[in-house]
Amino acid sequence: MSDQKPASPGQTPPDDSSQELASRFPTAYTILFLLIVLVAALTWIIPAGEYEREMNEEVGREVAVADTYSEVESNPQGPFDVLLAPIGGFYDPDSYAANAIDVALFVLMLGGFLGVVNATGSIDTGIRSAMLAMKGREVWMIPILMCLFAAGGTTYGMAEETLAFYIILLPVVLRAGFDAVTGVAIILVGAGIGVLGSTINPFATIIASNAAGIPFTDGIVLRFIILLGGLAICIAYVMRYATRVKADRSRSVVSRQWSAHEKIFLGGQADTNTIDRLSGTQKVILVIFAATFAVMIWGVSSQGWWMARMGALFLGSAILVGLIARLGEKKLTGSFIDGARELLGVALIIGLARGIVVIMEQGRIADTILHASAEALSDLSSVVFINTMFAIELGMSFFVPSSSGLAVLSMPILAPLADFAGVGRDLVVTAYQSANGLVNLINPTFAVVVGGLAIGRVPYDRWIAFIWPLLLILLVFIAAVLSLGTVV
Repeated sequence: MSDQKPASPGQTPPDDSSQELASRFPTAYTILFLLIVLVAALTWIIPAGEYEREMNEEVGREVAVADTYSEVESNPQGPFDVLLAPIGGFYDPDSYAANAIDVALFVLMLGGFLGVVNATGSIDTGIRSAMLAMKGREVWMIPILMCLFAAGGTTYGMAEETLAFYIILLPVVLRAGFDAVTGVAIILVGAGIGVLGSTINPFATIIASNAAGIPFTDGIVLRFIILLGGLAICIAYVMRYATRVKADRSRSVVSRQWSAHEKIFLGGQADTNTIDRLSGTQKVILVIFAATFAVMIWGVSSQGWWMARMGALFLGSAILVGLIARLGEKKLTGSFIDGARELLGVALIIGLARGIVVIMEQGRIADTILHASAEALSDLSSVVFINTMFAIELGMSFFVPSSSGLAVLSMPILAPLADFAGVGRDLVVTAYQSANGLVNLINPTFAVVVGGLAIGRVPYDRWIAFIWPLLLILLVFIAAVLSLGTVV
């Protein structure tokens, strides 16, 4: 990597290309703050209400009790509440879905680890070697990587931990001749379609099924159809886009930012024909680098690790790399702090995004929206019922992006309504997780989306320009599968 310091997320590089990176579209920070203001305004309009709640031992949380909704004293959110919301987004002891401090600290530890590894030159030299070896076959890394991320999504709900992979993958795809959006799509869409088609995901399928009072294996065949069909659609879409962009850079949705992205992620050099040989020390560091991510995946998937242990893993690996590379105390700590600084903007965005959930909970409008949704589902045919359920979950996912949070909130109320419509409760669970997964490909209230785009320096409007046709295709596909599920 070059010695030029990359721009922090949300900032433009300090050179002449900064004008190219500018966009008339507001930054993620502004979008999220305006959404907080909007939701706060809704607390003055939508009546406050609450369901009674009881502890569900299988879910491990309190869940809403059907037919217990009642209006309560309103608690409209004012200007001071709006200013407090981002702080509450980092840590709100009364919220079931809003706390982000653990994710933010994990992001800083990850940034520090990458800063130390980058200081050794191992990643840059390794990427150059790999790209030279793959020359002419680079496009096939797209389906391979998307399948791996989808496997993580469908089995254990891979989401926040994907933030660790952006800085690794983006230099790879840029050196391969693709753009930054391709790199973001491989990770975000790959893991996202896995969560959308969750099969044994404990944070979506299992929690929702328990809350709905059914075994999580009910409906698993239909979910496999959604998973495999959706993954095939997404891989074809991303490969087609990447191939067109490699042939003609002007077809990239971030064509104006391409040179700035090369300066940020490649040090301004896209040539892969001239490489340095990896030293013995650098080879050892790359082995430790890969092993760190392998241990992270093992810990999350089988040992119940979450952000604290993952952060400790990256901190320990950073120290180990610094010792092996003989960076010295000052360069080791300096590189770690510089790396953490690069992802500070991402950490701030995560807290800001979850502040929206804080406002909605404190304004006591979440249960009111849920109650109105339940009433809208009465006296509908089975096909209309399940597609209306899908539409309702799409809307609720915007305000409650957490898959487990939405499951606990909505399933105890909405799943029993399926009995009156002649629809299996498993189909309601499938509609919920499909809707939540689809919205979370673009949801600005979801830390994984805004965090990933911030790391990739992809403006939100450019991401929408790339993904909206794919969203329409997936929407039609899912609605068709759900409708078929009512008659088989």
